[in-house]
Amino acid sequence: MKVKFYTLGCKVNTYETEAMEQQFMAYGYDLSESNADIYVINTCAVTNIAERKSRQMIRRAKEQNPKALIVVCGCYAQTSKEEIEKMLEVDIVIGVNEKTNIVKIVEDYLNKNNIISTNMDVKSSNSNIVQVSDVMHQNNYLDFGTTTYTELNRAVVKVQDGCDRFCSYCIIPYARGKVRSRNPESVLKEIVQIAQDGIKEVVITGIHLASFGKDFSDEDAKKYRQTFGYSQDFKSFDPKDDLHTGGFRLIELLEQINKVKGIERIRLGSLEPKLITREFVTRLSKLEKICPHFHLSLQSGCNKTLKDMNRRYTTEEFENSANLLRKVYPEVALTTDIIVGFPNETDEDFEKTYEFLKKIRFYKMHIFKYSPKKGTVAIKMKNQIDGKVKEERSKKLIELSNKNQNEYNESYIGKTVKVLFEEYKNVYFKGHTANYIMVNAKGNLTDESKIVNKILNVEIVENNNEELYGKIII
Repeated sequence: MKVKFYTLGCKVNTYETEAMEQQFMAYGYDLSESNADIYVINTCAVTNIAERKSRQMIRRAKEQNPKALIVVCGCYAQTSKEEIEKMLEVDIVIGVNEKTNIVKIVEDYLNKNNIISTNMDVKSSNSNIVQVSDVMHQNNYLDFGTTTYTELNRAVVKVQDGCDRFCSYCIIPYARGKVRSRNPESVLKEIVQIAQDGIKEVVITGIHLASFGKDFSDEDAKKYRQTFGYSQDFKSFDPKDDLHTGGFRLIELLEQINKVKGIERIRLGSLEPKLITREFVTRLSKLEKICPHFHLSLQSGCNKTLKDMNRRYTTEEFENSANLLRKVYPEVALTTDIIVGFPNETDEDFEKTYEFLKKIRFYKMHIFKYSPKKGTVAIKMKNQIDGKVKEERSKKLIELSNKNQNEYNESYIGKTVKVLFEEYKNVYFKGHTANYIMVNAKGNLTDESKIVNKILNVEIVENNNEELYGKIII
């Protein structure tokens, strides 16, 4: 049978889709780019829009093949299983914990209903399977045990799951459960395999990446330190300093990844601003493979709004983190997420955010209009903001983001940068700098083997449409 995946949401979902695809292939299934016999929709629940898109994907899959088996998994399935179960198109609903067992669940369904060919209507039995366990009681990281390649010649590696921050607008802690960190030996094994397969860049990601290692017991942390040759000096986990204390945290993991031969770039996913301390940045600066591109999720530039959001830092602390990174990485590209129109956000509060964003000078900002989310604290807050006001605030910040990005890109004209080329498309070789700027360089398809998956010097000659154009120097 042929299987096709639709994926919504974050890089963690992308990683998990790739891992599930490999599981199906190991059992003899074929991946399909067109019509399939089994559709797996890996859903997202971070916003109401994401949930709506998930439902649209479910219906689209059934339209492509009315007799297909429809499997729905992911965060939306975890938080709204009853809602999805009622959809006539859906045959199987599985939660976050069940993704590692997806093939067995699908085959149990096929065997139970005697479905052996693509011509049999899987709905003839009128029997759904719903397997969604309580993720809040999941204590261990569930490892897919596979090596994934998710972004052309860049590999995303998931090292952590779950979140315990409980921001007032966010459903993800309820969808993903408590913090669970992956065994660092498993992480290194996957990255060594990635390097052996010729991939030069890895993206380290998780649901709350900064929390990696906080769930390790003292015994496990000591064991990992011994395995990787750290001294016996050991500091037990301190809940009051939960992003830094403990025997084996994110910085130790990055130090080990930096040693893997063949990997030339290490890119980090979204980070908690409070992770960026002087000690962390000092150790990070010694790792020559770390990319100077950091996504620090801010959400608001107003302290009152940050407190309402239950974010655990102030704008002053955020600014200090940004300055620490700029001191070590002069050409660092800082990106962030901003929510406008959060309940109780006055015009004055928004102006504080706007002025703070001008001060920080982000390379790029992802702007979201606040959307009330069922199951969160913020949906019950008073003073919900009018949609027209949200739209106006969003537009103003998008204009600022575009201006910042254009000015930053303009500063590269005439400079020579190193680019990891990823593909040949429309007469251009396309790739990214270490600080994640897209660069286009003209060339011939006959040169593909000499350029794609190579890090080459490029002289930048033009900035156009948020991307740079240049000449390869060989």
